This record gives sequence, C-alpha cells and structure tokens, in this order.
Amino acid sequence: MELTQVRLLVDDFGSCFRFYRDVLGLTPQQDDESGPYGKLSPPAGAAAVTLQQREHFARALPDGALGAGTPGGPRALVVLKVDSVDEAAARIAARGHELLAEPQVQWGRLRVAYLTDPEGNLVELQEWLTPPA
Repeated sequence: MELTQVRLLVDDFGSCFRFYRDVLGLTPQQDDESGPYGKLSPPAGAAAVTLQQREHFARALPDGALGAGTPGGPRALVVLKVDSVDEAAARIAARGHELLAEPQVQWGRLRVAYLTDPEGNLVELQEWLTPPA
C-alpha cells in the first residue's frame, strides 16, 4: 500500500486552490481553479494535496453517506493506492469492517472503494486501471 494523497473536501474550491498554489507554493497538475478537482504537489514530489468540490465527491458515495455533500460532512480523505481494490476490499471485509459501497470505476481510469476509520474519517482505496489501447 502506498499513500498517494491527502484529499481535502472543500466548499469554496477556488479560494482553497489559490491558497495551496499561491500561499504555500504547491505546483498544480493542471492550473485550473474552477474545480471540481485539483492536485497540487510539493517541490519534492512526494504525496500530493488534492482538493475536490464536496458536492462532486458526494456523487461517488451512496445517497447521504456520512453527509459527504454537506458543509458539516467529512473534510478530509486519506487515499491509499493498492494493487487490487477487490482484494483489499475482501481483506477488509474478512477483518469485519464494512465498505460504504461496492468497489466501482471512476473517471474510466480508477477502481475505488470507500470506508471510514473509527473516527469517521474517509479512506479511499485506489487502483489505477490500464487505459484501453
């Protein structure tokens, strides 16, 4: 497993994007402050900070899960890259922890599954899919 990013679920995407780009000096993968998603990396190229419009993220979860689309909902998401989301999900289930929904494909390039830690923080398991030839 590899930590790939810490994602912040934000309501005002533009001001948060400008803060991480202009104030902290992180480099955006795409310089587009209109959202709904942006990835900004520190100079050393380690794990990135990403921003995602809260209501956009909420569409990936089952209806109303944890209030992810509301201002009082979760604010952060830990993203872990795994070799196989399905295998990781099976291990998690075998340990007695439930996923928020079955693994699914997002944006045609990622297979993801979501769960929460004991404090209610969101965790995304992420598998990069091979693009079609």
